[in-house]
Amino acid sequence: MIHILFGASASGSLKFVLREMGRDKKEMVMSFWDMFSIGPVWQLHEETGKETRFEWMKKIITDEYDEFPDYKQRFEKAINQINSIPEGVHITIWTSDNAHEQIGMRYVLHLLKGKNIDITLINTTKAYEELFLVKKVKYTPLHTGEIPPEKLHVMYEQDYGKFFTDHDREDLEKEWLSLSESQETLRIWRNGRIQSVPEDYYDEFIINKAKKLHGKKKTNEFMKSARLIGEVLGHLDQYVGDAFLEYRLKKLIEKGIFESEGSLEAMRFYSVRLNR
Repeated sequence: MIHILFGASASGSLKFVLREMGRDKKEMVMSFWDMFSIGPVWQLHEETGKETRFEWMKKIITDEYDEFPDYKQRFEKAINQINSIPEGVHITIWTSDNAHEQIGMRYVLHLLKGKNIDITLINTTKAYEELFLVKKVKYTPLHTGEIPPEKLHVMYEQDYGKFFTDHDREDLEKEWLSLSESQETLRIWRNGRIQSVPEDYYDEFIINKAKKLHGKKKTNEFMKSARLIGEVLGHLDQYVGDAFLEYRLKKLIEKGIFESEGSLEAMRFYSVRLNR
């Protein structure tokens, strides 16, 4: 069995579960450490598409710890691992209802196209709602990485997988080809579908959260950029990550909507306030 997940925390949790169960020698975990809801996915299954994405991600990933080479290496490693999966194995793809994981799943299915492999899908959103939702508490994890290992363990044991037919796979592979024709750099999950939106889609949301924070202090003084981005993240119903939100905040600084003090090199080094 090979498990494929999208994100460091999700794959780390499942590795922990498999170790606890004593199955870590028999079952392998592969993971994309990327965020497919942001950045170009145009022709990502081709070399030119990968280079286009890498160029864009360079703008998003902070220079502070020289993370970009590591990001690129991990991306290539994940693709090489998936391409080297032999025929005849059983794969379980773990995904939840957000653009990032749903796009990742379609991308992986395209990479596996034509291989004689059994594929099962575990939708962690649906499994969570059926197994753990408490009446009057409306909490659903935004992504698989938010689900603690003990709950992933229950999903694994309860066998929540849906087996993909050839027809299922073909439909999702076609959806990938359609996605890979788009030029947008931001996608959300709405009404059970991946939807492309303009890159500035959340700019107004960021501005409104800043107004709210200024209002609480009743002054227009500078606030830590991490404080503002944390506030935005805490209220978003989509999974886009803090790096993208910081990228948009810097764009708003460029436009003069926010002013900043400190070094823009990394989030912890600067503060912002709305220009009034």
